[in-house]
Amino acid sequence: MRILQRLLCIASFGFVALSAAAAPNAPVEGVEYVRLSQAQPTEAGKKVEVLEFFWYNCPHCFAFEPHLADWAKKNADKIVLKRVPVGFRESFVPQQKLYYTLEAMGRLDLHRVIFDAIHQQRMKLNREDEIMAFVAKLDVDQKKFAETFNSFTVQSKVSRVRQLQDVYRIEGVPTIAIDGQYVTSPATVGKTMRGSSEESMNAATLQVMDALVAKKAK
Repeated sequence: MRILQRLLCIASFGFVALSAAAAPNAPVEGVEYVRLSQAQPTEAGKKVEVLEFFWYNCPHCFAFEPHLADWAKKNADKIVLKRVPVGFRESFVPQQKLYYTLEAMGRLDLHRVIFDAIHQQRMKLNREDEIMAFVAKLDVDQKKFAETFNSFTVQSKVSRVRQLQDVYRIEGVPTIAIDGQYVTSPATVGKTMRGSSEESMNAATLQVMDALVAKKAK
């Protein structure tokens, strides 16, 4: 599992530099972001919809999460952030159901707790039994959690992810989609940042996101 984890994250977070010059404040199409050939419908009303495709086991998603959360709070008047737990393989499904169960129960305050358990406490939360054992230690209605986890609503959301991955051409995580049209990621932005740290690439990605949100807001 660790080997798969590294391969999937490396696919999204290559550190090979193509250029020494990065311009996250004025991102260039085809360099710091790509434009989808066909814009996708969004559900954010007058605000700009921001999708984050992530995987709980991905260390780069873990590193990016606090920056993204802070960014979303600062831009709450302009954007609506929606997270999408990817499902590259069938083994990802339990964690997808975990996220959507927390969302359905209004307990996304535990989103960071899940990340911390996996990456700081080194807990395995890959299977349903492991997830249920972990949730039993939290301040959560266990019966409601189990019912929601196995509900038709949660399963439908998991099924919908496959379609989203296809239309947004998701090959790795974390990946960000802006208003159904623009796609970027630390991996994409990092290609123009020779020798930069992960923290720097995450910060630059947020700058690209700022520019794209402003572009759509116009």
